[in-house]
Amino acid sequence: MDGIDAVAHYLASVPAWYLATCEGDQPHVRPFSFAAVKDGRIWFCTATTKDVYRELAANPKFELTAWRPGSGWVIMRGRADLDDRASDEVRRAGFEHMTGLGESYDGPDDDTLTFFTVKDAEAWMCDIDGSWTPVKL
Repeated sequence: MDGIDAVAHYLASVPAWYLATCEGDQPHVRPFSFAAVKDGRIWFCTATTKDVYRELAANPKFELTAWRPGSGWVIMRGRADLDDRASDEVRRAGFEHMTGLGESYDGPDDDTLTFFTVKDAEAWMCDIDGSWTPVKL
């Protein structure tokens, strides 16, 4: 499993993981739960009406982390690429995931449902003993 697949698999293995943005000098952290890999890129899903989208548009730098008991944690950082070029397959999966959480959209092509990927990504697998291993992305 290559690095992007390993990170996405890890994120999919936990109920929620956390994505941090920054607005001015104030960090903002919120739970996310959708990640998919298509054509060698990892895709995330949100809505254009949410603060996270507005914050990423103003400052695309973000960091995410997830922890699974007994498996250490993953950290990934980079810059959000908000140019939504997600495939129909990713759009359908994201739509189904988000509506399964109770959000409402008119379908996978709803204008408010948006997908983003990451540029200049770096990732690490970390352990409680203080060790960490870079993930080749």
